[in-house]
Amino acid sequence: MEMRTTPLASAAHGTKLELTALHFGKPGTGEKVVIQASLHADELPGMLVAQHLRRCFEEHERAGRIHGEIILLPVANPIGLAQSLLSSEAGRFDLDSGENFNRNYPELTRTLIAHVEGRLSADTKQNRTVIRGAMKSILAGMVCVDPLSSLRRALLLQACDADLVLDLHCDYEAVLHMYLGTPLWPAAEPLARLLGVEAVLLATESGENPFDEACSKVWWELAVHFGDEFPIPLACLAATIELRGSRDVTHAFAAHDAKAIESFLIHRGVLAGDAVSLPPARCAPTPLAGSMPIETPRSGVLVFSAEVGEKVRRGDCIAEIVDPVSSEVTRLLSPVAGVLYAREVRRYVRAGTRVAKVAGAEALRTGRLLSA
Repeated sequence: MEMRTTPLASAAHGTKLELTALHFGKPGTGEKVVIQASLHADELPGMLVAQHLRRCFEEHERAGRIHGEIILLPVANPIGLAQSLLSSEAGRFDLDSGENFNRNYPELTRTLIAHVEGRLSADTKQNRTVIRGAMKSILAGMVCVDPLSSLRRALLLQACDADLVLDLHCDYEAVLHMYLGTPLWPAAEPLARLLGVEAVLLATESGENPFDEACSKVWWELAVHFGDEFPIPLACLAATIELRGSRDVTHAFAAHDAKAIESFLIHRGVLAGDAVSLPPARCAPTPLAGSMPIETPRSGVLVFSAEVGEKVRRGDCIAEIVDPVSSEVTRLLSPVAGVLYAREVRRYVRAGTRVAKVAGAEALRTGRLLSA
C-alpha cells in the first residue's frame, strides 16, 4: 500500500489542506477502482467502511490477489471535515461559497467533443483511451484558486479514468440505497444484490452533476453524440451508495458493507477469490424522478408513523406535525405507492422541510431531482 497526498488550494496564509489516497495493486494490470468516503464530511458510515476495506485490501495485496489498481480515499473532503459551527458538524456545504460538496462538478462533455473530434475510430478500446487521456488533460489544465474547486479537480483527476467508482454517503435516517446512471444498472445489479440495497434510484441526468455523474455521464453522452461510426463504451461504472443513516456507524454494518464491496470486486475480477453466490434482489430499480419528497406545510414536532424501509401506499400517513402551541395535528400523506427509504432526523421542523422520501415506480418529477 502506498499513501499519496495531493495539496489543495489554501484560502488563507498559514493554512494547509491536502487530500490523502491509499493506493493498492499495480496500474495497468487490470481495472482501476476508486472508492471514496464522506464527500459530505458529516456522513461518517463510509469512513468506517473504508477502514474495513483498507485491512481487506492490505491482505489481498500481501497475497498478490489484486489484479488491477484500487485507490481508497478514507477522507474525501478535508475541507468539510474541518468545518464546525457552534460545535456542530457542517460537512455538507462549503461554508465559504454555500455550495453542496457533491454538486456542480465540471460538465466535460462539450469540451471533450472538441478535444477528441477527428481522433476517434471504429476501435472501442482505442476510443476509450483517447477520451480518458483528453479528460486528464482538460482537468489538469483547469486553474483552481480556491479550496473547493481544487478539491473537485483533485477528486475527478483520481477517478476520471477509473472503470469503477464508488462514492460512499449516507442519509439522515435511511435504509441502504443507491443512486446510479440508468444505462449502468445491468453492470451494477450484482453490487445492489450483494449490499442488500432496498432502493435503487436511476437517472440519466439528475440536474446538478454530482460526483458519480461527473465520472460516468460523459460516456453515454459521447456515445449519443458520435453514434455508431465511433463506438463509445460505458467505460465507468460510478454509483453513489447511501450507507443507511448518519447514526448507523457500527462495525457490524461496516463489516457487512466492506464484505459486499470485496465480493463485488471478486465478481469483476479485480480481486482473486472464490465467487460468492448473489443473494436475491431486495428491490427493483425505480426512476429518481419517481422519488417523491414529502414536505411539511407548517412547523411543529415531527412524529413518524412509518418506518424507513416500509412499503407504503398512496395516501398512507407517513408522519404527523404537532403544533406545540395550538395542539393542532397535521397529517403528512404519501403522494405515491413505494418504499419509504429516507426520512428526517430532527424532530422539530420548520415549514417547507422535506421530512421523508418515497421511491415510487412512476417518473413524476422534472428538473433538479436531488435534495439540496
